[in-house]
Amino acid sequence: MRTIAVILVLSVCLTLPAKGQSTIPPYHTHNDFLLASPGALKTGLFGYDNPALLAYQHQFDLVFMLSDVRGRWSDFNRWGLFTAIPNFGFGLIHEKSPLGAVTDYRISLAFGDHAFSSGLAYGWSTESRATFNRRNVAKLGFLIRPVQYLSIGLIGTKAFSSGDAEGVVEIAGRPLGNEIVTAFADYAIQSKQSLNNGAWSAGVAVEPLPGIRVTGRYFDTKAFTVGVQLSLGNIGLTTQAHYDQNQKYAYNTYGIRLGAYDRNFMDTYVRKNQNYVEMNLNGPIKYQRFRLFDDSKTLADLLESIDAAKSDVTVAGIAINTSGMTTDREKLWELREKLKDFKTTGKRVVIFIDRGGIDLYHFASIADKIVMDPMGTFFLEGYVMGRTFLKGTLEKIGVGYDEWRFFKYKSAVEMFSRDKMSEADREQRQKLVDDYYKLAKNEICEARKMSQAAFDKLVNEDVIFLPQEARDKGLVDTLARWDAVKDIIKTLEGEAKGYRSPRSLAKFNLPPDNVWGEKPRIAVIYALGACAMDEGITARKLVKDVEAAVNDGRIKAIVLRVDSPGGDGLASDYIAEALKKAKGKKPVIVSQGFVAASGGYWLSMYADTIVAAPTTITGSIGVIGGWMYNKGIKEWMGMSTDFVKAGAHADLGFGFTLPLLGVGLPDRNMTTDEQARAEHLIKSFYKEFVGKVASGRKMSYDDIHRIGEGRVWSGSDGKQNGLVDVLGGLETAINIAKEKASIPKEQDVTIVEMPKKGLLDFSMFAPRLFGIEREVKENPLLEQLKFRLKHNGAPLPMLPLEDLDMVFLEQE
Repeated sequence: MRTIAVILVLSVCLTLPAKGQSTIPPYHTHNDFLLASPGALKTGLFGYDNPALLAYQHQFDLVFMLSDVRGRWSDFNRWGLFTAIPNFGFGLIHEKSPLGAVTDYRISLAFGDHAFSSGLAYGWSTESRATFNRRNVAKLGFLIRPVQYLSIGLIGTKAFSSGDAEGVVEIAGRPLGNEIVTAFADYAIQSKQSLNNGAWSAGVAVEPLPGIRVTGRYFDTKAFTVGVQLSLGNIGLTTQAHYDQNQKYAYNTYGIRLGAYDRNFMDTYVRKNQNYVEMNLNGPIKYQRFRLFDDSKTLADLLESIDAAKSDVTVAGIAINTSGMTTDREKLWELREKLKDFKTTGKRVVIFIDRGGIDLYHFASIADKIVMDPMGTFFLEGYVMGRTFLKGTLEKIGVGYDEWRFFKYKSAVEMFSRDKMSEADREQRQKLVDDYYKLAKNEICEARKMSQAAFDKLVNEDVIFLPQEARDKGLVDTLARWDAVKDIIKTLEGEAKGYRSPRSLAKFNLPPDNVWGEKPRIAVIYALGACAMDEGITARKLVKDVEAAVNDGRIKAIVLRVDSPGGDGLASDYIAEALKKAKGKKPVIVSQGFVAASGGYWLSMYADTIVAAPTTITGSIGVIGGWMYNKGIKEWMGMSTDFVKAGAHADLGFGFTLPLLGVGLPDRNMTTDEQARAEHLIKSFYKEFVGKVASGRKMSYDDIHRIGEGRVWSGSDGKQNGLVDVLGGLETAINIAKEKASIPKEQDVTIVEMPKKGLLDFSMFAPRLFGIEREVKENPLLEQLKFRLKHNGAPLPMLPLEDLDMVFLEQE
């Protein structure tokens, strides 16, 4: 339909009447600064020729072109100046002859994407308009690139007043699917011409080395051109020889370009291994950032930056400053794995530490050199999982709590009902910390060439390490401040290396013209925080993002990144059912983060593939409930309530509203009959949960029940018992999604993140001491009580509320 519409537009242009000499300079003579058809090489003349090409403009660029067609080059009788930013261009061509001079201007605008774009341009002329028969013109352009092998350009130009019009069709093909070889042809016809009298050209552009382009172009007049373009990165040079219809040299054009980064042989052959990428990881590592005024680090960006450094030939290594970094051990493991892959190229990693614990040291151990601050300290403390129990506190303040627990390992509400761990909870938590310790020990010992017995001794006897002690025991290599790391790199490499920021790497700055058309898209949908309808994962909104990804034909696969300890089963099921409907339409892959258990596992269970890190907390297939009620706090506060009712159980949830929290506390406990009904609901809910997991994982009910009953597992154990398919991180999940969507492994994809983060974090403008609500959100204990009271009596597939703390940080 798009193509038909374009042809109709051009047909209208071509049927306009005209008299006498055309007021539109013929396409080929007016674009003699081009080495090839506009759509065949880079972005042409930045919209002066085909405004739709500006959709491929990636950075500011400026080109000056000069021709000696009317004398010596120094006469400046014919020259052009063209400049552009993404989707917007401006250009002019100045021409002087014995009869006078004229300057033709164009301003251009593009819309669309890399598969289909359109553009509008307006042109006007100054000086000797009558002598050169000029009129103001409007231009309409289209660029169609359905696949990486084919480009079709359509251009319609109309002159005001005279009614003259010109139509151009250009086509280019890339047999290899990239910039190395491009064949092209074009055809132009003006409204006073017959089809047989239209002008055409054809040729080829070859890029044998990055940024070195050679072109040849043959015209219907038997004239031809030979051109060379040389890119040095942000600077480019062009020269083109023009031969007339007798194949005799006629004149030359020259050009110089300044601005946008371009492919170039200098990086490959001259600037190889000259730099280290500097990565300062101060602050939290999040999943998404606000679109404005937010310089937060995100996991996806860091992984992509390391990958970009790996493929950038100018990079010799990465220097990482971990001072002030805050994140969870799962993200650290993903980054460590990516650095491990980076080192397979022979490039080096240097990591600076000043303070931290075993998780940070585990991450840093992958480095070729660990540099420690001379005043720093770190711990090899091992791993601990503990809980704070509020039973005594609730009793003291007059709040009663009944635990409804019918499954051995489902310990989510022990903090309210007990004063110490149950044996089942102790068992599962001990297994988790044992798994964490084993992973860290194995990988640290491998990286630092240390025996496991030596590691155990360091943990169990030394624990705390001052800088000199850490160096003497082989835990770090050098003592220095971050600003001395450059000198350490010089010693390591045998020569000085420059520093580059991740965003200056070639991958983030190269023009997109090396691959035509839109890259395949993969949606990465984030389900973060408690499973709730309008908070946490915001299931009511998130389900629309899932449906949008399913219905978008450009999106080839879906990756759901889960970092949630569960919560409301209805919220979990909203997303799970949407993903279940997506199966068969496109691949659905789940990437489990720090925690994806209970309701977080419910989100995951229908995926084609579940990917988890070894340290991920997963499983916890179970349901629990409880009832919190007044046991004297109301009276202690001097409050009273009264009511009337219709219905035997109408007063079940009636009570007073707790100050600060803004939620109600029921006046009474449940009766025996009410508790029996609650037990039935929880057991029925569990049966449904297990059945759904069995269906999603293609396992039997009994198999799931054996690893269920609320039992949490590490990702490593989940891989063994069938709850997890592959050990890996977000990048692993994306690669699996590409494979299942039949996208070649080496092909880049566009990641579409959902839900979209807002423009601004408006909380940054709020006074820190304004209002009580902000204080409540920043107090984990009050937040947990509030969450529990909002879901009082409801059967919940969730982990202990304290496991929300790390995930809550992601939402701030």
